[in-house]
Amino acid sequence: MHDFNFRPKAFLFDLNGTMINDMEYHTLAWYSIMTEDLGAKLDYASVKKEMYGKNHEVLERVFGKGKFSPAEIERLSVDKEKRYQSGYLPHLALIAGLDQFLERAKAAQIPMAIGSAAIPFNIDFVVDGLNIRHYLDAIVSADDVQTSKPDPETFLKAAAALGIAPADCLVFEDAPKGVESALNAGMPCLVLTTTHTIEEFDGYPNILGYITDYNETKLNMLF
Repeated sequence: MHDFNFRPKAFLFDLNGTMINDMEYHTLAWYSIMTEDLGAKLDYASVKKEMYGKNHEVLERVFGKGKFSPAEIERLSVDKEKRYQSGYLPHLALIAGLDQFLERAKAAQIPMAIGSAAIPFNIDFVVDGLNIRHYLDAIVSADDVQTSKPDPETFLKAAAALGIAPADCLVFEDAPKGVESALNAGMPCLVLTTTHTIEEFDGYPNILGYITDYNETKLNMLF
């Protein structure tokens, strides 16, 4: 951790890749739909690069705006999420140490929120499937914002819901676009190295450090 002396008043968590290690299953679901159903000539790595933002934004980045009608986008989105949940359900679990971290934060009366580009259908799948809703004071989903990360709206709305100033919030993220969103919101960030390499985060001045999971002793400095 880099000169870490920050004492946050709130914790804001991205969900996918940050609380659970599931990004592979999102990518596999999109890869199946894009290549098998829609005929896109993309390899797995190319699909993985587009795994951020709302579902319609993913489709528009890959296929262009206007390719699909709103009804088609809705159908493809529902199909993608059903494939994701079916594939990930047998592996549904919090990232190591997060259960104890959440309990410790709750005991310390540090408010916590999820700020995610996931739709409520997927957030509920995780939060209720893992029985962690009682730790959370707010949830901001894709349906709650106009513009996805790296726009700061997601994290700013989460901070506002908690009644905590943005500069006093600590964001946990796993993706460069999420770190950029935190930066745009004026928030420091801790990065989970579940999805991207450390080198992919070069140039973000708001990163306080990197962790592989929530068992790392350096997290004791947050309390």
